[in-house]
Amino acid sequence: MANPFLAPVMGFLSRLSFPRLFAVTAALFAIDLVVPDIIPFADEILLGLGTLLLASFRRRKDPNVIDSQR
Repeated sequence: MANPFLAPVMGFLSRLSFPRLFAVTAALFAIDLVVPDIIPFADEILLGLGTLLLASFRRRKDPNVIDSQR
């Protein structure tokens, strides 16, 4: 079940491009290392951001290439 506090945050962050998503993840990680637990749910947000980063690595299909197996 999705956390009602984190769902809007993850929805917003999932629309970011890779460089911005990486920058947000790195900044949150650095803040969490320096001052632990200053941001509520920071660990859960970092896990979600890591998932979004890994999901953004998937290879996107080129729309101009015709699939010959159809």
